[in-house]
Amino acid sequence: MGDTHVTTQDDRSAAATSPVADSTPVSGSTRVSALSRVRRTRFSLGALRAPRRPRLWFEILLIGLSYWLYSLVRNAVPERKAAALRNADWIWSAEHSIGLAFEKTVNGAVNSVTWLIVSMNYYYATLHFIVTISVLIWLFRRHPGRYAAARLILFATTAVALLGYYVFPLAPPRLMTGGGFIDTVVQHQTWGSMASGNFKHMSNQYAAMPSMHIGWSLWCGLTICALATAPWARILGALYPVATLVVIVSTANHFWLDAVGGMACLAFGIALSYGWYGTLPHRLPKHVQPPGTPRLRAVRRRTPREPDPTDG
Repeated sequence: MGDTHVTTQDDRSAAATSPVADSTPVSGSTRVSALSRVRRTRFSLGALRAPRRPRLWFEILLIGLSYWLYSLVRNAVPERKAAALRNADWIWSAEHSIGLAFEKTVNGAVNSVTWLIVSMNYYYATLHFIVTISVLIWLFRRHPGRYAAARLILFATTAVALLGYYVFPLAPPRLMTGGGFIDTVVQHQTWGSMASGNFKHMSNQYAAMPSMHIGWSLWCGLTICALATAPWARILGALYPVATLVVIVSTANHFWLDAVGGMACLAFGIALSYGWYGTLPHRLPKHVQPPGTPRLRAVRRRTPREPDPTDG
């Protein structure tokens, strides 16, 4: 029961390696404790930081400042009309080449039903903000431990979209020259687009790619589906981005390829949040744990005690 030895095939004995001095015996509990520390260290290295409890005043200030900066940068992007119209023609031609240029048909069909297209105009103008802010409030109140990670996805998605507006100015279908699309807000005299009617001088009309209506609505839908417990809420969450896609096409505010761009931006936001927190938001603890508490302690399994080869 002295020093630990390993017998080789040549009948020679060599001292077994140990994390402590060779003369110090290693107990089973010490080895298990060291193993646990290594595993916790490895888990910590998988994320750059742990979620913190959100503060209401800071979140209101951050969201307000972020949206102001987003609007300022988006509208400050040079309105390169010629390039935006060329890009719109290119997108339209590309959709024709793959046989999926259906926006004009949908736009004309839905516009013939007045009550439906008017409802879609108001949907486009309001739910984009109302639903997104509502989901943020719900996360803040009911899932504080997951709030920061989910918010990072939304902010990163929006930030990369600004780069898209600058690099690839794009006219929406309703502004295409000779495209034959109907500007439903202008025709029905409704308030439904910041780039139509009396608001057209307050917003960059050539920032259609990517579609943040899709980026934000898909973020909302995925968040609700992942965290809501009521079946009806999860169904509505799944339907929301689908309905938004129908609306942006019907009102001729976007090509369906703009929606693909919005999805790509969301994928970037998810990847960034995953790298920052080491996991997806819905896998984080629902509530922020007190300082000093091992992260994910509730889901970690105890390591069975390993037998000590010196016992006996």
